[in-house]
Amino acid sequence: MRVYCAFAAATFGDWFDMLAIQVLVGYRWHADPLMLALIPVANALPSILLGSVAGVAADRLNKLRLMRVCDLLTAVLTLLILLTPNMAWLLPLLMLRAAISTLNVPAQQALTRSIVREDQLLQATSLNGIVNQGSKIAGPLLGGFVLSLLSPQWCIVICAVFRLGSYLLLLTVKAGESSADITSSGDMTSAAEQPVRLRTLWKEGWSFILGSRLLFITMLFGLTGALAIQMVDFQFTSLFRTVAPEQESLLGWMVAAAGAGAILIIVAMNRLKSTPMYGWRFGSGYALIGLSVGGLGLLPVGVSILPVLLLGLLMGIGNGIFIVAFNYCLQKETPPHMIGRIFGIQNTVLGVVMIGAPLLGGLLVQLIGPARTFFYFGIVIAFIGLVGIVFGKILWRPAPSAPAAPVRSVTAE
Repeated sequence: MRVYCAFAAATFGDWFDMLAIQVLVGYRWHADPLMLALIPVANALPSILLGSVAGVAADRLNKLRLMRVCDLLTAVLTLLILLTPNMAWLLPLLMLRAAISTLNVPAQQALTRSIVREDQLLQATSLNGIVNQGSKIAGPLLGGFVLSLLSPQWCIVICAVFRLGSYLLLLTVKAGESSADITSSGDMTSAAEQPVRLRTLWKEGWSFILGSRLLFITMLFGLTGALAIQMVDFQFTSLFRTVAPEQESLLGWMVAAAGAGAILIIVAMNRLKSTPMYGWRFGSGYALIGLSVGGLGLLPVGVSILPVLLLGLLMGIGNGIFIVAFNYCLQKETPPHMIGRIFGIQNTVLGVVMIGAPLLGGLLVQLIGPARTFFYFGIVIAFIGLVGIVFGKILWRPAPSAPAAPVRSVTAE
């Protein structure tokens, strides 16, 4: 529980100051849209480039000590962000912080393997996945709420506090409580064999996705919508800086409203007992997101907070509908022993999108302005949602029983 809580605090902190940094760069430094687009690139690039290296380091080094060092260095680098004078200093610092944070996840997963009983390993892995996925949603949302009340600098300080809290929790875990400190010849052999095994598991995951028509359509539809959304996702600062140059907290209020909308719809959907119709859920989720994004592009200069809150609430409702339906589909259509691989592939593909889409969005904002960019991409996202609604029964029709044989062969392997 202590290792799990420390991991939750660290992962949550990784996403908590995302909006605060955007406000700091956009409102205080008046960075252009392309510079704003480099922030998600700086955060995503190290995980793509160093993912394999981080896994090897987690196998070869002391896991508990590695997590402690990651937490401490990340907290220090987060506090150093407060001293950066411009983007030339900020971007390398963000990349270095993201590179160190990359070591935390594989180290925690490996440590979990050594301290959790074999019969509870699946549950522990699922809890780790919930933290890893949930923090990407809850971190920015709560960070946006705090940003609406405090300054960006305070949000960055709170992010560092999360990491320090994780470090202090790990200090309470004694070395003797973990078998990860014991290195035997058998452990070295398994570490040497791990790359081959990981490649095999990765190939099986892709084979399963390509062999399941429903799962493949779901991933493709989700990726298409995510590509359009990421074009504008990191340009909210550019938009609000244009329509409300004196209201730094407006972005925080919008994100807080989106979080409230997502929570409300998720709670409501959890009460429904009927099997979800994928086309309607996916399509309506993207349609609502598209309407809110397009509506933000129509906001006049000097806008009041009320329409921003309403559009944020609409965006959150759409996001909540899509998230619940997407995760339900991946969980339901995937065997339990392959869920980690399927979600890992989804995260990797989304990471690649995070590299290219924000840069293209930043260039487009510079060319035609943030308002027109939001309006046009709102139409695109809403159109994608409309395709899901109209053609949902065709795209997500139940698979016949005969093609199930290839899936069983992949599972058997």
